[in-house]
Amino acid sequence: MTQPPPPPPNQPPQPQNQPPQPPSQPPQPGYGYPQAPPAQPQPPQPGYGYPGAQHNPYAQPPAPPHPAQQPPGYNAQQPPGFGAQPHNPYAQPVQGAQPGYGYPGQGLPPTVAAKPGTGTGGGRNNTVLLIVVAAVVAIALIIGGGIWYAGSSGGDDKNPDTASSSGGSNGTGRSGGTAGGGGKEKTPDDPAAKVLFQVPLPQAEDTVFTAGSWLTDTVYAKTGVAEIVGYDPAKGTRMWTLKLPGPVCAASSHADENGRTAIAFQPKMPAKGSSAGCSQIAAIDLTAGKKLWTKTVNSGDVPLNFQNVTVAQGTVAVGSLEGGAAFDIASGKVLWQPKTDDTCFDEGYGGGARLVAVRRCGTYDNRQLHIQTIDPKSGKVISEYRMPDGVDYSAVVSTDPLVVSGSSTNVSDYFSIDNRTGKLLARISAPKDTYGGRCSGLTQIDGCRQVVAGNGRLYLTTEALDGKGTYAKTNEIVAFDLKTGKPTGQRAEAGDGYMLSPLRMDGANLLAYKAPPYNKGGQIVSIDGGSFKTTKLLENPATRSVHEGETSLLPEYAEILFGGGRLYMSAVYAHKSSPYTKEYLVMAFGTDG
Repeated sequence: MTQPPPPPPNQPPQPQNQPPQPPSQPPQPGYGYPQAPPAQPQPPQPGYGYPGAQHNPYAQPPAPPHPAQQPPGYNAQQPPGFGAQPHNPYAQPVQGAQPGYGYPGQGLPPTVAAKPGTGTGGGRNNTVLLIVVAAVVAIALIIGGGIWYAGSSGGDDKNPDTASSSGGSNGTGRSGGTAGGGGKEKTPDDPAAKVLFQVPLPQAEDTVFTAGSWLTDTVYAKTGVAEIVGYDPAKGTRMWTLKLPGPVCAASSHADENGRTAIAFQPKMPAKGSSAGCSQIAAIDLTAGKKLWTKTVNSGDVPLNFQNVTVAQGTVAVGSLEGGAAFDIASGKVLWQPKTDDTCFDEGYGGGARLVAVRRCGTYDNRQLHIQTIDPKSGKVISEYRMPDGVDYSAVVSTDPLVVSGSSTNVSDYFSIDNRTGKLLARISAPKDTYGGRCSGLTQIDGCRQVVAGNGRLYLTTEALDGKGTYAKTNEIVAFDLKTGKPTGQRAEAGDGYMLSPLRMDGANLLAYKAPPYNKGGQIVSIDGGSFKTTKLLENPATRSVHEGETSLLPEYAEILFGGGRLYMSAVYAHKSSPYTKEYLVMAFGTDG
């Protein structure tokens, strides 16, 4: 594969100057950024929304003492995971990290093939030799079966999705309707919540990726350092532990109706300051707490490294800047592999209700993106939309309805596309200085946050607005019609000192998280899809210790799941904590009613 010239290095986002510090508040953990312990005691930091903040503290985390270890926000051009390749034309390696073992050399075309005897199929096969090395690993840990909680921005409970705010199915949605109702989440008699359990943040010398969280009615599962742990959803007791040889570097935010999902992980623990590559792909049974199978995909005799993994309709699809492949989630059988030549490759996939590919063609300075709806079993292209020239990056907000982001540097537009025909329905302009929404489009194709599509609408947050109180900030959620691209006039206000983030659809209603001011706890609210009336479903305690932990796990830099009246907030990085803060891998909240 001909390699285009490398792009200029990524620049990490620069936080604004910090506000004056109130003397009574203890240091804050910085919204999920890793922090090394300071050499001497530091002055206390204000929590989110404390008086005296002149800027939007929700969107601007404090700067960590070591920028080289700083994880990017969801709106930043993110470096690829631990499997970044030195010659990768579109992604920059993590600063200070060394390339892992087994990177394909310059000019090697990506090749994927079934293990002998398994066969390949579909309309996306290429003619080059494809090699898949399979190893099935099972751990017999038993728990009861359960029904998957839909966590998608769609509302189709038959096609579950655990992403806190990424796209998914929309079985109850209408292309132009505004009806509300149909949700599963009940309004409690008393929305006051208590802490159900807390999991301390693992202490790691290097910053370690811990993204990946899933929820069923019998288990809450969360990625740790080289492991995935299943917790009792109400008590937090460990139900099972799945050990891995190395850290997870990509995790699907979707799972099927049987609670099966997929991950990519390193084959071993990397040496300090280096990477072991992201070459291992596995399907995980979240109910039983075991790996169903493990595979690698080779280019020649060298394993490929993957930045993207997703699940759709019983298929695991993996993508990278060297191409991808698809497997049956139950057996690991190779289903198909994408066509790859010197100018085009499947950069990644969006999953959930449907399978959508972001296909990149051309050279780095003259690239062209294609959005393809694909048959998950055969790989056949069902429909295709060519993105306008000048759109350098795209990420999937939702696969049904099909909505993708498009930008040259950050989220600036959303494209509503007809799945069946590939016809553009609407292009919605969303300038980053006016609207929120976090879509990488660099490596996290299936990684949009704080933007939801469903019920014929696209739901976006506004950036911070001045509140009524002194120094208070707030924002709103607004809706756009997916057919016309025009604002519907519907808007939900966060309230003074609160900041709203859309999470997912619940039937035709929108679920959203409200980040708290300095003297309140966060909330989960349901916004009626027709009237836009807001109903409080849960409110967290406002005690200082709980507030400090909660505001370190806000949506921009953490994962948030809500289902069955319970809220789960979890970190996407583990690191060595500062002695002045208490940080958590997981905080879980629930009501009595």
